[in-house]
Amino acid sequence: MKPSAASPLREIENLFEAHGSLIYGESVNQIQHALQCATFAQQQGASDSLIVAALLHDVGHMMHRDAAAALAAGNDDVHEKLGAKFLAQWFGPEVTQPVALHVQAKRYLCCREPLYNLHLSAISRKTLAIQGGAMTIEQAEAFETQPHWPEAVLLRRWDDLGKQESMETISWQDAMSMAVSCVSPT
Repeated sequence: MKPSAASPLREIENLFEAHGSLIYGESVNQIQHALQCATFAQQQGASDSLIVAALLHDVGHMMHRDAAAALAAGNDDVHEKLGAKFLAQWFGPEVTQPVALHVQAKRYLCCREPLYNLHLSAISRKTLAIQGGAMTIEQAEAFETQPHWPEAVLLRRWDDLGKQESMETISWQDAMSMAVSCVSPT
């Protein structure tokens, strides 16, 4: 039996209630970062599903037993895979694929735009090294064959921007209402 639309929202809200105030080396916590990314997506006219992907792209960090310790130890917490798998219970590929690909999108942009990494935060540069560094040309070409790769690149850019100490954002309630509308039927 498929969970109701309210069910994934409750599980997602539980994660944000339990771990949303965590800060992983940036100047914002997980809730602020999520809402900022979703706001940038909305401001740029993204689809509801891409706004929801922007909102939930780092949910895997909150699912990891200790993402901060993994980072400190130089280990990749594969949060994009954890998050995409979790979200796939309720959302289709238009939400889950950009989430699954947003780390690869950072590596892709470092290959395709050599100055891109100069604008990354210190933590994003550190995780870039842990995640494999810039893609090779061959890897970038393979990335460009994956469904939803352009959306993942957009999501990555909003991810980079969503680290401001003070920013007016959409409300949590509005964001979650949008998420309800994106829950896959069946």
